[in-house]
Amino acid sequence: MMAGVDTIRAVLGGEITFEAGLDALTVAPDADGALAQAVAVAADRLFQAGWQPAELHRVVARLGDPVQAQVIADAAKAYLGKFTDVDPRWRAQAEELPRNTVRADRIKRNDATLGLLLELRRLPRIEALIPPPGTVATTRYQGAGNRILERVRALLAKAEGTDFPAEAEAFSAKAQELIAKHSIESVLTAAPEAVPLARRVGVDHPYESEKATLLDAVARANHCHTVWSPELAFSTVFGFDSDIDAVELLYTSLLVQANRAMARDEPAKGKARIKVFRRSFLVAYAHRIGERLERTTRHEIERHTDLLPVLRSRDLKVQEALTRAFPRTVKARGSRVDSLEGWESGRAAADEAELG
Repeated sequence: MMAGVDTIRAVLGGEITFEAGLDALTVAPDADGALAQAVAVAADRLFQAGWQPAELHRVVARLGDPVQAQVIADAAKAYLGKFTDVDPRWRAQAEELPRNTVRADRIKRNDATLGLLLELRRLPRIEALIPPPGTVATTRYQGAGNRILERVRALLAKAEGTDFPAEAEAFSAKAQELIAKHSIESVLTAAPEAVPLARRVGVDHPYESEKATLLDAVARANHCHTVWSPELAFSTVFGFDSDIDAVELLYTSLLVQANRAMARDEPAKGKARIKVFRRSFLVAYAHRIGERLERTTRHEIERHTDLLPVLRSRDLKVQEALTRAFPRTVKARGSRVDSLEGWESGRAAADEAELG
């Protein structure tokens, strides 16, 4: 009879099949402890390789097994408990992961945990945007945390809550004006030594590519740039911290509004037709939102033409940060538009959307 540690090592190394390993773990007396230790080691490796708690949990949760998602959440919380000096952003993510409410018998849990270990081995090293526990933080992100963004959040909540396009449009004008002014204020008050940051934003299925296009449109209109990593289902947004805050606020709200408008306007019948409609809708929505955002941003910049050299310099810094992190990128192909109905509906919904 193989010990639990040896069985796990044999499965991960491809020496025995998953099914044979699971059978061996069922009768191994040390199986539970061996699996828990293997998950802890794998989580340690990934956290030191740049993964954040929320990102790792999200990638695992996308696999569709709630037991696996709970196992990795528990591992992140246990990892956090080993350290006293932890970046507050890292700590907040770990503490916000779901509590253990999943019920599973021993065999089901062993099955899920062994499968999880195979999935974790496939995850690559990524850039550490937040210093992991046990390392020294070089940059402490403070966030915008000011009254302007609080007002924008309030406008967004109103826009998401109304069923009247005209009312949402009224919120839109004020909220986008505040966002643009906030961006200019940030440039005027930025410290000379300020450097661009990066933040990964999850992009969920379905229609990930189209949603990533919307995020990119919002980012470009707000002095940021994105890199889409489809295999990991997130985009990395590069920019200065206050601009990234605005991008996240805008993107999250616009996606809520897009989904609501899309459900309202989509065809009543035909699964294939609905899929094509939604894809075309989101492409048009992203395109039109980008136009509106850029127009408002240009209008605000034209009132501060003396800032153009500063804005160009900041943009170069952002692009340099992106190139350092991703020295090799490929320009993504645009999504096809196969539904005129979806395209027109998406543009109309974008014209109604709250852009705060």
